[in-house]
Amino acid sequence: MSKIYFASDFHLGLELNQSSAERERLIVDWLSDIKKDASEVYLVGDLFDFWFEYQSVVPRGFVRFIGKLAELRDQGIELHIFTGNHDMWMFSYFEDELDIPVHRNPIRRTFGGKSFLIGHGDGLGPGDYGYKFIKRVFASRICQWSFARLHPNFAFWLARFWSRRSRQKADRNDAFQGKENEWLATYANEMIDTESIHYFVFGHRHLPIDCRLKNGSSRYINLGDWMTYRSYAVFDGNDLKLHFYKNEESQVIFL
Repeated sequence: MSKIYFASDFHLGLELNQSSAERERLIVDWLSDIKKDASEVYLVGDLFDFWFEYQSVVPRGFVRFIGKLAELRDQGIELHIFTGNHDMWMFSYFEDELDIPVHRNPIRRTFGGKSFLIGHGDGLGPGDYGYKFIKRVFASRICQWSFARLHPNFAFWLARFWSRRSRQKADRNDAFQGKENEWLATYANEMIDTESIHYFVFGHRHLPIDCRLKNGSSRYINLGDWMTYRSYAVFDGNDLKLHFYKNEESQVIFL
């Protein structure tokens, strides 16, 4: 039976807990393992710790990962990539070279009669107005055009410096702080007041969360990350569950 897979927050290029190259090999192994029964794979943002496409140049590295995506796509597996807050500067490379659509906003899908809202999750929910403003700035064509004028050596040094600062702030915010402070759960609970959605599938929080919402039937699933948890979700046609790849010590946070 075919299945639908979801994962996020690989942060390839970031040296944390293990090297980026080691993490990339684990991700490639996981993709090799799931291709036997995967009909669709959704990679829900922050696949790279930084990504920028110049008109004729893309970042060095990640060839095993990108090659594996090309292999799966050539085998007829439907792939979807989402931009996150670290790799929002994806443009047309994956669409043109690999025939993989890139989504910049949450999308709705229906699988097995169940409705899904899928997105990275950054900028949703209450609060975090500073980040929401910065995201709008980075998404502007003027900002992107200006960054493209920088020499890649300096541009990528600047991006890595910014990413390290962002990571230090995220380390303070990633810790689980109780259901009442999970803003993506708050966002999902507000959404079900007016819309029928069975599963909200997000990344960004770096925590493997399975949260039953206030109506008792809908759930918010956070996909966790691959620096600490190596977590992902699988929909088997009936239910959506979180799993861990070669990491038996990790546990799902049920809310």
